[in-house]
Amino acid sequence: MTVKPTDIPDVVVLTPRRFGDHRGWFSETYSTRAFAPVLGDIVFVQDNQAFSSARGTLRGLHFQRPPAAQAKLIRVIRGSIFDVAVDLREGSPTYGRWVGETLTAGGGEQIFVPRGFAHGYCTLEPDTEVAYKVDEFYAPDCDAGLAWDDPTIGIAWPLPTSEIILSDKDRQLPAFSGFTSPFRF
Repeated sequence: MTVKPTDIPDVVVLTPRRFGDHRGWFSETYSTRAFAPVLGDIVFVQDNQAFSSARGTLRGLHFQRPPAAQAKLIRVIRGSIFDVAVDLREGSPTYGRWVGETLTAGGGEQIFVPRGFAHGYCTLEPDTEVAYKVDEFYAPDCDAGLAWDDPTIGIAWPLPTSEIILSDKDRQLPAFSGFTSPFRF
């Protein structure tokens, strides 16, 4: 597995090895033994999968507040996405900053987003499927988010605003200014 750091040290891109032959390839996409040296003693409790039919589908920026905060390990199983993590940990030297990575089914990249971060992604091609592990169960009463296009955060999404497709819920998420973070560094 290769480990690629990002500009925010706690967010990393992991690419498991693929073993191929004339039939195709095999990859061990997650193993506690292999991932523990990088991710620590995290225990994933739920796997999620999302399908987006259209290019430009944007999901985010989402997070769960304590006591049900979630860390996520995200990968693409069909298509490609631009994946973003925003540091919401008050006191962090990277508070309010974001990192973005392109994840593809063909490349097998995965991004680890720790607790205390908002997460979102935009599909770069139609019929994209994303799978991700979380270390805490979904808790509707802790569900929260921030506006995907907040100018204070300033995410450089790779598609023009006119191509972005949002859910009604994501369209109504609040701005970062005035946000009181429940997370501490």
